[in-house]
Amino acid sequence: MPKTDKKEFSKLYNAILTLKDEKECSAFFDDICTIQELEALSQRLEVAILLKEGKSYIDINKTTGASTATICRVSKALNYGDGGYKTAIERLGE
Repeated sequence: MPKTDKKEFSKLYNAILTLKDEKECSAFFDDICTIQELEALSQRLEVAILLKEGKSYIDINKTTGASTATICRVSKALNYGDGGYKTAIERLGE
């Protein structure tokens, strides 16, 4: 069972699923997250995309500014996690 598969998170996930377009997502995430949290989430997704493209940690660090610890954590999730990054990246068409 994924660590985020908790009842407390269900409302959040379902709230996100109700959003219809990028404008609604932007408004929701602007309200619910700080700019730093949004930047961190965006950076992690970009790191995952670059890792999937086969980029090196050094190149990813130079491109995104992500620390090697963040790149390593994203790599671990990408390779051994629940498949969330893979699904999202495939659906983005990256």
